[in-house]
Amino acid sequence: MTQMRSLDPNFPIERQFAVDASPVVLINLITMDKADEQAFLEIWGREAVAMKQKPGFISTQLHRAIGDSPTYLNYAIWESTAHFRAARQNSAAADESIVIPSSVVSAPHLFQKVALAGVCVA
Repeated sequence: MTQMRSLDPNFPIERQFAVDASPVVLINLITMDKADEQAFLEIWGREAVAMKQKPGFISTQLHRAIGDSPTYLNYAIWESTAHFRAARQNSAAADESIVIPSSVVSAPHLFQKVALAGVCVA
């Protein structure tokens, strides 16, 4: 099981699941010990392949921090909160047989795109 922390302690991911929104962007900041990077990447890759098959999945991308920092940022776009919630309940992250390195800490949060005239499009 992955250790979880909240990007916003006042509105953790569990509360976000109750909000009906679409589409949603998952931002997940992931930290770990450098020694656990390869194991993390293998698990994340398998999970991403599985998630791509789930209803409501649109896309995902993983980014690594520059330099020697074993910090990653994942974003994934889902058609709705409901789709992401359902996919997550049946994911490898919920599978207790998969051993995620104990140093991996995940900080997920759901967002929606904001339109700002002349800067950001909806």
